Amino acid sequence: MKKVLFMTAAAALFAVPMSAGAVSPQGETEKQEYLVEFSGPAEAGLMQAFGISETDVLHTYDLLDVQLVELSKAQVPLLENHPQIEAVDENAEVTTLSQAVPYGIDQVQATDAYAQGISGDGVSVAVLDTGIDAGHEDLADNVVGGYSVFSDADNSNPFFDGNGHGTHVAGTVAAVDNDLGVIGAAPDADLYAVKVLSNSGSGSLAGIAEGIEWSIENDIDIINMSLGGSSGSSVLESFTDLAFEEGSLVIAAAGNSGNRGGNNDTVGFPAKYDSAMAVAAVDATNNRATFSSTGPAVEISAPGVDVLSTVPGNGYASFNGTSMAAPHVAGVAAQVWQAKPELSSAELRDLLNDTAVPLGASHQYGSGLVQSLDAIND
Repeated sequence: MKKVLFMTAAAALFAVPMSAGAVSPQGETEKQEYLVEFSGPAEAGLMQAFGISETDVLHTYDLLDVQLVELSKAQVPLLENHPQIEAVDENAEVTTLSQAVPYGIDQVQATDAYAQGISGDGVSVAVLDTGIDAGHEDLADNVVGGYSVFSDADNSNPFFDGNGHGTHVAGTVAAVDNDLGVIGAAPDADLYAVKVLSNSGSGSLAGIAEGIEWSIENDIDIINMSLGGSSGSSVLESFTDLAFEEGSLVIAAAGNSGNRGGNNDTVGFPAKYDSAMAVAAVDATNNRATFSSTGPAVEISAPGVDVLSTVPGNGYASFNGTSMAAPHVAGVAAQVWQAKPELSSAELRDLLNDTAVPLGASHQYGSGLVQSLDAIND
């Protein structure tokens, strides 16, 4: 494994204990906690009139006329109907903010690898795309560097993504495990935003070659290219070959030019090059997405239908495409490389293929569905 950087994801926890039972001094009546708001300063006499003792008052707030009180169910309606009581609210449980695990993360066994402490720690992934919103709440801690092939003001910043595609890809690779939004396949991997596509989503073969060259020069472990076209270039192929020869694992989306029959050769470039892993898209039930390109270059499959991930502005959205499948493979590769740093890029590639779950015809699915834990344990 090559040179890497690592930044720890900060976790935000918001939880408070809430429900407690007690025995009423008036009988065997279960009590629960309630927040009682008064229309003026709370009077001890008023509380005592309802059989509420000083020991039933658990906390008195300073800035509002509110007390945390243990009440029986019989006492609650009496207080609610009193003119000097504004509100009686049950002290309900509050837990951490919700973080969704997109179905594809489970499907490729990334969550199983988490359970073994494998999260892509120490592995670098370059996302050659439209840039990454480096301020996103689910990505900021993992975006550690970047580069843009553009010189104009609108596109020169790799950490601004005016399109959304690159940010979505980055989230599938390495959205942080932080109780917010989603989690990526390798939530502790280092992300590099390499902007080779403009905010409008367009780029050139020369720009992609420049992005690959930058990745090689900066010792990037995994290069993810969720992009492509119907024609290639011998120079782009040479750069893709060089990246693999220099020790990077090159992963590329197979393309979205497939059809329902799935028997044509429609894989695009650079995925069609031998040095790149061409990734096809499947759905939640491991059926090939009808849009997923097919052909002898297809090497492996991953989820690419209705994939939930990050978008600019602290947003989240579901996208379809082999562009969404490729970063699942990149994230899995980061996990496996953390677990087995002694592997070369060629050995890692072979391992991912050897441990994939066969799904059908190789020109549609390649070796099958990529599996993280199986590769780690092989």
